[in-house]
Amino acid sequence: MSRPPPVPQFVLRGCGAPVNTLHFSCRDPGRPLLFSGSANGCVQVWSLTTRRAERVMEGHTGASVLWLQTLGSPHVLVSQGRDMHVCLWDLSEGRSEVTDSLLTGSVGFCQGSLLDLHTGHWLLALPGADTTEVKVIDLPSKVPVCTLKPDTKLGMLMCVKLWQPESGCNPQLLAGFEDGSIALWDLLERRLLGRLAAHSEPVMCLDFDPGKLRGVSGSSEKAVSSWTLDGQQSLQL
Repeated sequence: MSRPPPVPQFVLRGCGAPVNTLHFSCRDPGRPLLFSGSANGCVQVWSLTTRRAERVMEGHTGASVLWLQTLGSPHVLVSQGRDMHVCLWDLSEGRSEVTDSLLTGSVGFCQGSLLDLHTGHWLLALPGADTTEVKVIDLPSKVPVCTLKPDTKLGMLMCVKLWQPESGCNPQLLAGFEDGSIALWDLLERRLLGRLAAHSEPVMCLDFDPGKLRGVSGSSEKAVSSWTLDGQQSLQL
């Protein structure tokens, strides 16, 4: 028998539409924040101290916000919307400005993923116009790094996760697909390292611990799978 959910410490209200995505930013312990993206295209910045919205921003012309994440500091935000755009926001000194944007070409529901290279640059993985492909872009330059696509039919791209092996090897990418498969790529070699049939239905979300080499994924059949990556770069249930 499943346990009941824990009692919330508090509830934040006032988004005005269903919430699609959340991101905590607690780098400044004196000013913990929560960012939320809603189906009406708004991004809310919540103070976890006052438990109120500090500001509400519109940058996706009313299209649903799918994903958001801060870029190195709470003053730079990346948001992805169903208007086929990724926006970069300047939130410093009270500003709420979209300083740059890029066209994804995707109208699906796959969320992006960021990887900090610790060189002042980040890798951004996004769905492409082709519903089966992943585009990887360098930020802030917006230079394309690669486009990855499975060599067999796995259906639509559903979710992605960029990660860096602790051994210092090339950055890698995990992707979940409509047929329930999870694929692993080496980004610099543009090479598919392995594929795992983790679910019988579409993979809706996944995450991965580079230290323990263990991942978890959830699917539309309301099932969660745990899997590992062995020393031969093979995914195993």
